Amino acid sequence: MTDRDPNEPLSEEEIHNISRLPKVELHTHFEGMAPPAFIRGLAKEKKVDLSKIFRPDGSYDYRDFWHFLEVYEAATSVLKSPEDFARLCTAVLEESAANDVIYTETFMSPDFCGGGDVSAWKEYLHAIQDAAREAERDHGILLRGTVTCIRHFGPDQARRTALCAAETVGDFITGFGMGGDEKKGKQRDFAWAFDCAREAGLRLTTHAGEWNGPQEVREAVEDLGVERIGHGVRAHTDFALLDMLAEREITLEVCPGSNVFLGVFPSLKDHPIAKLRERGVKVTVSTDDPPFFHTTMHKEYEDLASTFQWGEEVFRDLNKTAIEAAFCDAATREAVLKRLEQT
Repeated sequence: MTDRDPNEPLSEEEIHNISRLPKVELHTHFEGMAPPAFIRGLAKEKKVDLSKIFRPDGSYDYRDFWHFLEVYEAATSVLKSPEDFARLCTAVLEESAANDVIYTETFMSPDFCGGGDVSAWKEYLHAIQDAAREAERDHGILLRGTVTCIRHFGPDQARRTALCAAETVGDFITGFGMGGDEKKGKQRDFAWAFDCAREAGLRLTTHAGEWNGPQEVREAVEDLGVERIGHGVRAHTDFALLDMLAEREITLEVCPGSNVFLGVFPSLKDHPIAKLRERGVKVTVSTDDPPFFHTTMHKEYEDLASTFQWGEEVFRDLNKTAIEAAFCDAATREAVLKRLEQT
């Protein structure tokens, strides 16, 4: 790429080319990636009335983040069998590949896949892996799973989830994390589950600093010993914390479109992703629950490029940061790096 004048606004062609770069995405929720049409179709097949969770235009309908959690769980209620989740895997990976994602990680919860039972979880996982292998063959996209406990389900359920994760750690299940309502409990309440996952060889992340302030991020690092933080954007007001994150090379899984859509920040220009990066904090870009938040990876790149006037070199650096922080083996990381460098 030739050098460009940083004072010259990006052209539409440059923004388009940036959005089509090969991408690495680290922060997605498996069921939250389900296209609305897929869920509506599945509900129709099963004769389940989910009309209340959709708007007239067919998109998901909710008032705020906490209502979103209710709608999310209602949508996932029609995912009943391993076959359903295999079909979901095919649908979401086709969408990701269409957005030029070549490697993605997704949060998967045994609570939704078999009710937290280890044997049932293994059956669901087998079906998902088969679908993921077909997507890799057909679309060239790699998927890895991070088993995720649900914060508002409580620490006891998180222990059961961690045991499911420990029983299935391997080439596909490579991480453990926590999502859900950040207002419920403390990070340290889930230390047993995270210790269990760590001892099993899983890499660790947790949602923190999306709704609660910088202290939530600090507690996630100090109390759970995670190497990545889901969101983490509320840390931007605490410079000492930012320096700690940079020094310890804690990577933030930033989801700008999600943050703006949910009102964490009023607009993308007010989002701290650029300031975090300038401070030396490792940041990546993801979509979170893309159909719920009316975004895609193409849109994220276009919006960031036009808002912050980031050229290709910034996005290449973001993707390099992402694959270096990915919960995959060294051979996979090297293969993805080569694909990123070939374009």
